[in-house]
Amino acid sequence: MVSPKNLRSVQRIISLPITRPRNASAVLPGLGHKNAFTFYQFQVNLPQIKREEPSQPRWKPKGGWIHWAHEKASNTWAGFGKAPEGNWKLKVFRIGERLVDRLDYEELALKGVDPSMGPTILHLDIRGKGVEETDENKKVILPLLYPPSIQSAESSLSQLRELIHTREPRHKKGFWTWMIIAPFTAPFMIIPIIPNLPFFFCVWRSWSHYRAYRASQYLAALIKHGHVVSAPSSELDALYKKYTPKSLTSTSTRPAPLSHQPSSPHASSHSETENIELLLTRDAVPDIVSTFSLEESSASDMYRAIEQARIRTKTSTT
Repeated sequence: MVSPKNLRSVQRIISLPITRPRNASAVLPGLGHKNAFTFYQFQVNLPQIKREEPSQPRWKPKGGWIHWAHEKASNTWAGFGKAPEGNWKLKVFRIGERLVDRLDYEELALKGVDPSMGPTILHLDIRGKGVEETDENKKVILPLLYPPSIQSAESSLSQLRELIHTREPRHKKGFWTWMIIAPFTAPFMIIPIIPNLPFFFCVWRSWSHYRAYRASQYLAALIKHGHVVSAPSSELDALYKKYTPKSLTSTSTRPAPLSHQPSSPHASSHSETENIELLLTRDAVPDIVSTFSLEESSASDMYRAIEQARIRTKTSTT
């Protein structure tokens, strides 16, 4: 039994279904449903096996240049948010935060996975050099927690596999697209005082796509080699039962059109929307974060996912 104070050191994936059709048969195993959205909270960034690292030259920062650049950029961006009211830095920060809200929640979740900080068994595999099996490697198991009253063990894993399969080529394309666009922002460098924000935006989007792409490769390799195992969670199930599923619309009491009545596109849209259940509400987020001792930033990602799922469902039914 893991004590609550040590929960953050546990490596796992938490499956959080957001919406689903009221007719469960509409969700086909391995295929999903256009209105069945699930948010995955990844906690795979804590190494289980500590290894001796060779001493690094003094000129090389700890963790490598990439980690140094990422930390530097994060600290600089946080500084923008602390700028005084009316300062251009604060305005840029607020615009940037609105842009983050519009990023796909799947990308935000995936780019939080750092393969170099997770189980090291498959680092060779994702680089195309094969896998070295050892006794320690065979013990690496990443539980996929799911609410048994909402999902089955098969559906929880198949939906995660489908998500990774869908996102990997998208993020690979996004990485190269923004890398190609970046050089065309060079003329903005002649503007004095204000930094070349278009260039930094392109680099940021390319880096975000790259991280999500590498995470997709890494997770696909973990699943392929059987290191992701579905595990029912009674705690998660209790939270879903506590927050009763609600319809996405306030008109759920409206009867569906009878088969002998003429139907219109608008009526069809209302009927389809009313057949969608909202399984994860904003009210449940604080309890989920508290129960599983998640980082505070996880709550923001969940809120974004819930809002995006609501918008996507409305869009697909109009």
